Amino acid sequence: MPTTEALSAETADASRFDGNLTELEYLALASSFNLADGHARQELTPGQSKVVGELPGLWAEAVMRPVDEIEEEAHRAFFHLLGQKSYPGADGRVLACYSSSVAMEIFARALVAETDTIALVHPTFDNIPDILRGVGLRLVALEEDVLHGGDLPAELLAEVGAIFVTTPNNPTGKVLSRERLARLAAQCAETGVVLALDTCFRGFDVAGQYDHYEVLEASGCRWVVIEDTGKLWPTLELKIGWLVRSANVGLPLAKVYSDILLGVSPLIMLMIKGLAEDAADGGLADLHEFIATNRALVRANLDGIPGLTFVDPDSRVSVERIHLGERLAMDVWEKLRAHNVYLLPCAKFHWANPSEGDHMLRIALSRSPVSLDVATRALRDVLLGE
Repeated sequence: MPTTEALSAETADASRFDGNLTELEYLALASSFNLADGHARQELTPGQSKVVGELPGLWAEAVMRPVDEIEEEAHRAFFHLLGQKSYPGADGRVLACYSSSVAMEIFARALVAETDTIALVHPTFDNIPDILRGVGLRLVALEEDVLHGGDLPAELLAEVGAIFVTTPNNPTGKVLSRERLARLAAQCAETGVVLALDTCFRGFDVAGQYDHYEVLEASGCRWVVIEDTGKLWPTLELKIGWLVRSANVGLPLAKVYSDILLGVSPLIMLMIKGLAEDAADGGLADLHEFIATNRALVRANLDGIPGLTFVDPDSRVSVERIHLGERLAMDVWEKLRAHNVYLLPCAKFHWANPSEGDHMLRIALSRSPVSLDVATRALRDVLLGE
């Protein structure tokens, strides 16, 4: 990762910045008003603090117990929390990774052994196309209105070896319904196309918590799902990305996995198990209320600004997009930076056509309400002071 100083020099002229979203997020890490990255950075709840306070005991437990037993308990607690009771946890089809990005890298490296072309939902977070392109895959944009509108065109399915969908999507919050997933999986089964899902924001929207694995297993298609704990709980980047696969996937996922890592710390697995159990005991509902309250705060603070609109009125995920009207997002980003406030310009989300995001910013909601209030009031001042 480049140094903060190097990135600051690169972005001195914001209009010429050609880096990725993670580089912009990195610049925000030292700020008290970092509303850039989508990771959970709010304060721990009492229940979560209790789990963290038990870490010394969890360490001792991790030393004594078999790792595979701990891992099975951890993914069962997490998957069942989010309604995924049909996930294949008993036959070695769940691989624990350091993060969802590592899981995605493993998937991409395995997929390129079979195909050179993949359809990817558009827009979505830019590290997904970057990882896929990085292994040599050619990307075909799959627009959200096409994805959610009905059967995919036969010519698209004939062109690609895989389809990659983020649901709920980042940054739009759109969720692939059970009916659409069933039909998409059926089309993939009919054509032999691999269906890959990134469900890292699933925990924020109950509409995305129907049993995806029940649908996928019934379809007979070849599938891969990437799950993630890192967006839900403020665990200082201690997290797990799970890579789950169908029995018939036919990709060398286990081999590539073994090339990259041995496994995830059982201490982190026990922590995730405890956090999932706390979430099942009311913590997840509390999180939904927390995000909804923060979203309402943002909308109230920015209400009435000429030209500003909220792009995703029905979103439940932990980010909020705003359209700035005629203003360029990078210009506003640069002015906010003078106040030590960081949001995320949206051009890079639109990886196939960046100009579509030139006038949008994304605001992270998994933050302290005080920081969120101060930062969005600064944004209001900047927009009204032009």
